[in-house]
Amino acid sequence: MISSSMVQPQAKKRLFIGLLAASLLAVLALAGILWYLISHPTTVLQQVLLVMLIGAIIIMMVAVAFGIGGIVLTIWLAKTITPLQPLMRVAISLLFPVAIGLGRIFKIDTDKIKRSFIEVNNQLVRTKELKIKPSQLLVLAPHCLQKSSCPHKITTDISNCKRCGGCPVDKLLEIRDRWGVKVGLATGGTLARKYVKEYRPKAVVAIACERDLASGIQDASPLPVLGVLNERPFGPCFNTQISVPRVEEAIRYFAEVEK
Repeated sequence: MISSSMVQPQAKKRLFIGLLAASLLAVLALAGILWYLISHPTTVLQQVLLVMLIGAIIIMMVAVAFGIGGIVLTIWLAKTITPLQPLMRVAISLLFPVAIGLGRIFKIDTDKIKRSFIEVNNQLVRTKELKIKPSQLLVLAPHCLQKSSCPHKITTDISNCKRCGGCPVDKLLEIRDRWGVKVGLATGGTLARKYVKEYRPKAVVAIACERDLASGIQDASPLPVLGVLNERPFGPCFNTQISVPRVEEAIRYFAEVEK
């Protein structure tokens, strides 16, 4: 039976951005509660420490607010705002776990939030209009694309694939041959980072589930990563599939090859 998870619904970017903003308000509220609870220090040292603590929180929250503003403006204008790039990364890094936590409180599916984050990330990456040589692009895919009954070990060397056509790995090799990009099949974050370190790409097209894409995009920052969700007709992490047109569309954002 084909699972409904084969085709993932389109995520709305405003969900993740809204949760980021709500996360900022939640942190500010906690800072206010902290101020209230310790607003009566008994010594000068405690007063100084209190002022320093609140000052640091305010500075951090202002930076995060500018980061969220940068994300919204970048998507709205479809143009990279270079000075705000570091603050945008800080905002996502600091508030992503809070956004996930708020989502759980309000019964919002975690995968839905992560799909929204991936859409936001992809939109931010596209505004950079980065063009590189195909050889400088790495396509990372999960090992669960390989047919579960296949006896050949291809995570260490994807060229060990016999290209029988029984699973999407053959399609990945066709993409590699057609475009001239690097391709790696990873069993997890450790191996994915190894490929990035080995190939030193200037950009990555990553194929994975919501969980692995969300964590991988953050791990790779500031390296630009376009995320492509895999298709899971038999459930997660088992004989997964890829959409070749979506993968090649992502490749085209980075590399142009004469046909």
